[in-house]
Amino acid sequence: MATESTLLRVLLRQRHMQGYRTFCKEYDRIAKQLDTDLIGKYPSKAQFYRWLSGDLLGLPYADHCRILEKMFPGWTAEQLLTPHEGDTDSLITPPQRPEASTHPVPRPVQMPQQTRLADVTAVYPSRSEFLHNVTPRDLFEGAQEIHIAGLSLNVLCQQYSDKALLDSIETGTVIKALFLNPNGHHITAREHEEGLPEGHLSMLTRLSIEALRRVGSKVSPDARGQLDIRVYDEPIRYNILITDRAKCVVQPYLPDARGVESPTFVIEKDDAVPGLFATFSQVFDSMWDRAKETG
Repeated sequence: MATESTLLRVLLRQRHMQGYRTFCKEYDRIAKQLDTDLIGKYPSKAQFYRWLSGDLLGLPYADHCRILEKMFPGWTAEQLLTPHEGDTDSLITPPQRPEASTHPVPRPVQMPQQTRLADVTAVYPSRSEFLHNVTPRDLFEGAQEIHIAGLSLNVLCQQYSDKALLDSIETGTVIKALFLNPNGHHITAREHEEGLPEGHLSMLTRLSIEALRRVGSKVSPDARGQLDIRVYDEPIRYNILITDRAKCVVQPYLPDARGVESPTFVIEKDDAVPGLFATFSQVFDSMWDRAKETG
């Protein structure tokens, strides 16, 4: 009988691994073989069920794709996450590769995919589309270091719970949060550019800063100093989020467009290829060094 699902869901059902907890155990088993740093980095329950239903706008993180392809040899992550409309009760096997031809096949002149994309692992048409696929919990839970710069930093201050943030700080997470100065010249310029009432972005940014300060006021003496808040007054160019010096989410600010409408890029550090991770890490560090501490 035809059902609306991905190939991944069908294959998991054949192996009796369609339950979330069972899948996570298998994920960790595969992660132990590939890279022990990936253990426990399985998708959230919401992500997992989006994988099964096909409610995706792009492929998951590269690490997730590696695990899936190891879990199901012969299938690519893209194939696993495409809709499957056939009989879910029939045994499905990977497609057979054609036998090598005795005559060489002409190869197109094309740069390797890794070279063309460098260390960019995903691109979303807008921040809202990105957050539909990757939740704030996915971004921050378990991170030991969070560097974030932008305008009001809503993803951290408004969309992630105070309790979760406080728990993270108490367990050792170090956070550097860099806001566009709500009292500065350039936030007013941005309001004009977006056609917003004067003071609108300033008010939202003050609320975010106060929310983060409120969390900071509750940390234990041992965790003091692990939350650092600064402001800058420069033309806003990017929203940058870096976790554990390994993953980076970048969103440019476009003229006459709200931040949530701007394209979003996911970058994962890869020392094997020249990429953008080092570029945006340097941008953040430079902005941070020029910024002012808040009182």
